[in-house]
Amino acid sequence: MSKQVLNVELREQTGKGISRRLRAAGRVPAVVYGKGIEPVAVSLNQRELSEAIAGVGGRNHILTVNGAGELNGANVIVADLLVDSLKGTPRHVDLHKVNLADKVKVHVQLRLTGTSAGVKAGGFLDFALHEVEVECLPVHIPEAIKVDVTELLVGHTLHVSDVVAPVGTVILNDPKAPVVSILGRKGGEGEEAAV
Repeated sequence: MSKQVLNVELREQTGKGISRRLRAAGRVPAVVYGKGIEPVAVSLNQRELSEAIAGVGGRNHILTVNGAGELNGANVIVADLLVDSLKGTPRHVDLHKVNLADKVKVHVQLRLTGTSAGVKAGGFLDFALHEVEVECLPVHIPEAIKVDVTELLVGHTLHVSDVVAPVGTVILNDPKAPVVSILGRKGGEGEEAAV
């Protein structure tokens, strides 16, 4: 998992008005919280935040806080991100301070690999679960978990229990939850898959 530096500034004022002024100036209001510390109001550059959480793994990148007094050098991950629905820009972010020796719970994307034998035979792929919750040390947070679907036939379903968790991680979702299914075509050979 990559580590990036995030420059932040402490802010004394909070509220709707100051948040609007920060956004107009290209900054994003944020709060840093975690075990053993009081929540701290900060602001950060919108572009820096977008670059830090861009790409695969996105919000699960470990970010090192720079320039926030006692928080200087602290490791954080994005706990919650509010995005403007029209512009797609960050409006507010919650940063969770993490200890690299303590396990954290995060959501990780599932990435399908291969082409299913059932799809080649004319079936439809139904990707029901796009991410799973995992528990691991912050340095073991995977960018994504690959799920191989090449062996799936029409009428077969891959469940959470079939997903191989990377070393050092535990998947917390219901093991019986379906991840991906191959559904048969209507009017085909009478095969209609049940999820």
